[in-house]
Amino acid sequence: MSREGEVPGFFAPVHRALAEPILLGGAPRSLAIVNGTLAGAIGLGLRLWLAGLAIWAIGHALSVWAARRDPQFFDVARRHLKYPVWMRP
Repeated sequence: MSREGEVPGFFAPVHRALAEPILLGGAPRSLAIVNGTLAGAIGLGLRLWLAGLAIWAIGHALSVWAARRDPQFFDVARRHLKYPVWMRP
């Protein structure tokens, strides 16, 4: 009953929640929260409603566009900025 190459008793299902990135409105969750907080601070704190809405709309659209191309782009960019440009031998 087992398929070719499978070891019986060593099967573990991988659920979608463990394999897919966490998106909020199509954008990575952490980036969407930062974008909304920044837009809210400008819109509510400085009372620049149009600027806050524009920052939110443009930032969210860009992050959704980038997440469609690579859902883990934010984690990769953060890791890229963490390491120095030149490593010593």
